[in-house]
Amino acid sequence: MDKKSMSEQDIRTKFITPAIAQAGWDIQKQVREEFSFTKGRIIVRGKLHARGQALRADYILYHQPNLPLAVIEAKDNKHSIGAGIQQALGYADALEVPFVFSSNGDGFLFHDRTGTGSQVETELTLDQFPSPQELWQRYCQWKGLDTTASTRIEAPYYDDGSGRVPRYYQMNAINRTVEAVACGQNRVLLVMATGTGKTYTAFQIIWRLWKSKQKKRILFLADRNILVDQTKNNDFKPFGAAMTKISKRQIDTSYEIYLSLYQAVSGNEEEKNVYKQFSSDFFDLIVIDECHRGSAAEDSAWREILDYFSSATHVGLTATPKETKDVSSTYYFGEPVYSYTLKQGIEDGFLAPYKVVRIDLDKDLEGWRPTKGMLDKNGQPIEDRIYNLKDMDRHLVLEARTQVVAERITAFLKASDPFQKTIVFCDDIDHAERMRQALVNLNPERVKENRKYVMRITGDEQEGKAELDNFINPESRYPVIATTSKLMTTGVDAQTCKLVVLDQHIKSMTEFKQIIGRGTRINEDYNKFWFTIMDFKKATELFADKDFDGEPVQIFEPGPTDSPVPPDDVTPPVGGPDDGSGPDDFGDGGDNGGEPGGSEGPGGRIKYVVANVPVYVVAERVQYYGPDGKLITESLKDYTRACVTKQFSSLDAFLKRWTSENQKTALIEELANQGVLWEALQEEVSAKLGKELDPFDLVCHVAFDQPPLTRKERAENVKKRNYFAKYQGAARQVLEALLEKYADTGIENIEDIKILQLDPFTKIGAPMELVKAFGSKAGYTQAVAELEQILYA
Repeated sequence: MDKKSMSEQDIRTKFITPAIAQAGWDIQKQVREEFSFTKGRIIVRGKLHARGQALRADYILYHQPNLPLAVIEAKDNKHSIGAGIQQALGYADALEVPFVFSSNGDGFLFHDRTGTGSQVETELTLDQFPSPQELWQRYCQWKGLDTTASTRIEAPYYDDGSGRVPRYYQMNAINRTVEAVACGQNRVLLVMATGTGKTYTAFQIIWRLWKSKQKKRILFLADRNILVDQTKNNDFKPFGAAMTKISKRQIDTSYEIYLSLYQAVSGNEEEKNVYKQFSSDFFDLIVIDECHRGSAAEDSAWREILDYFSSATHVGLTATPKETKDVSSTYYFGEPVYSYTLKQGIEDGFLAPYKVVRIDLDKDLEGWRPTKGMLDKNGQPIEDRIYNLKDMDRHLVLEARTQVVAERITAFLKASDPFQKTIVFCDDIDHAERMRQALVNLNPERVKENRKYVMRITGDEQEGKAELDNFINPESRYPVIATTSKLMTTGVDAQTCKLVVLDQHIKSMTEFKQIIGRGTRINEDYNKFWFTIMDFKKATELFADKDFDGEPVQIFEPGPTDSPVPPDDVTPPVGGPDDGSGPDDFGDGGDNGGEPGGSEGPGGRIKYVVANVPVYVVAERVQYYGPDGKLITESLKDYTRACVTKQFSSLDAFLKRWTSENQKTALIEELANQGVLWEALQEEVSAKLGKELDPFDLVCHVAFDQPPLTRKERAENVKKRNYFAKYQGAARQVLEALLEKYADTGIENIEDIKILQLDPFTKIGAPMELVKAFGSKAGYTQAVAELEQILYA
């Protein structure tokens, strides 16, 4: 067989794989073929979503399962030997792999990123592919690993036999940390966006260091009891009897893995400092979850624990490292050994993108001033000044404002899905209780079905806290709406949360990222692919901050009478940041506040409650998250035009590609992977034109302003040309039926030979008979291709 006529798969099977095996690589244990290491970005338009193209390497070569060494990109023999090298280098960047190869079956182009070879790129024959030992030796030299260190990093990760392996970025984080520890680094920082599996990553790090006997006694510290329990029962479960949770301030030194709240081992009184019951050198490794919350501050009680166990290796985990005048994560831990951002997680398809609905209220923007001598609801004289956004629910409670916010939330849920899990972030407990009451009164039917439809989940209220597990459990329908203050800002794994409401003053980027993280998890089983942020207090202006790394898919600002649900096609004007006072940071450290209905807010500050001041919505807007991480505000048609013209500079270029494609479906799928949502586009254009178009005419019309033809019109044109005259009998009947199928359902169906197994083809004959009517399968395929050519002539 001529090599030039072989497919890429043939080249891989007949030339590349044998060359790898001949070099000594174990094909079963050290080689993965066609390995998709991302999921494909989720593209959201209106109510629909689609998956973009996942990144897939033709080959990844491993020293052992947890240590990837090389990437190979294969091409067919019509390409040059190095045609795939740039693509492979892109994969190598993500996978942190040092050795990169491209091949067309004639040999290999070898790109060495380590600098340990005589030159960066070298052409190799098929017989010269390097052995596993050679690449491992170069890898260790590149990483600066001596014999002892290289042995230490070879400990495998935990494998439960289910086939689950760490995602590529988790593997990067695990390997970076294990290598740093093997080289003697005692302070390590990992930065991973919320929802990317920090706890699972921590487990694998601990497992490898524990199994290799580098670290024999390990302490895992977290700041929330629910985090410790989730960790013990889920990711850390394989530690079994070697693990214990420190509780009741009692110490048992017979275990190897300890899990604890910071608060359980520390305190102001000396006898409460349980950690001092351990000798200062008892632990070899301390892993600090959410390390931004205290361990980075020199005067924190948590820091005292770390100072006491200073001889241990300290690994800090956070989604949001703190860098302020007084608190610095990097000062204590050093620069992160690895970072995986929210933006990258969304791009890879591991995290959910989101829309933002920004709602402005008149009293927030314009301000409100009391009349002279005015008393609030509790009889307190109201200080005479102008109150605006920074005062709302802090110094001033306008009951009508709470009502308006609750009405917009309710309207959104009723118009989309009344049972989508929703978190409403309020300023304090008093605010959270008022919001709960307003939402209960606006949803009487839902509350009648189940009183837990709306629950306040705050640190002071036991029944609400007891419902937290049910709220985050995807299988539990209730509670649906949780009003909260600080309790749910971090560590709450709300996989199915589809609506995050911000009615809280947030100026801290750390807190903002943590709150946004409540919705970024994807749960495909429960149709959770993206979520909505509804912002009443301008918190989402923090998206414009240089420290934020993942922008929304859509920002929507409807007018006062509009539905709060974003329409499928929005083209709002986009200006700079809104004028007016920005949010104020009062620095509350946790759920607090006066009793519901009280007049004294957190910290003893005065809070006026006013019942008879009307509040109105003055503006809303929506914006989408784009493929480059930027905001997209154009319509679906505008976005489609941009996608198409980016790939095809002219109508002629598109027509040439369309005509040359043996399978039009391949091009349709290619454009879908770039963000063209055919179903939504069809719906939008059909509504305007009053007729259905197939993808070819949609592109020609939307991207190149061509007058479109419907499928039925194209089918009629074929009939007029008497195209079928040269065919007789069953062959003609098949082609006529295919044309009718095209008119009814589109081009995708007639390209699939399996259509011959359906009516009306089965009435003409069996599939094999119908193919033989064209002489052969090749003859049938050629006839379909000719039919397509005349359809789009």
